[in-house]
Amino acid sequence: MKKSISISVNEEKLSAIEMYLEQKNTTLAAELEKYVDQLYGKVVPQNVRDFIDMMSDRKPARKQKITAPAESGKRSEQ
Repeated sequence: MKKSISISVNEEKLSAIEMYLEQKNTTLAAELEKYVDQLYGKVVPQNVRDFIDMMSDRKPARKQKITAPAESGKRSEQ
């Protein structure tokens, strides 16, 4: 799951950042995402990152629901 955050930035500074990032064919969102990943690697201990990775790998398996075809409707008609 991803979460959004918001920050306040001086409008002129933000405009300048976006202009120069555009010249480098990137976006502020992409650069911030890279920085968050770097910060995560720097601040969060390796064993905690491993645990989070392990838990996020398991989540899709938990969300899958196997549903049987609806046969009860056909049987009641007979």
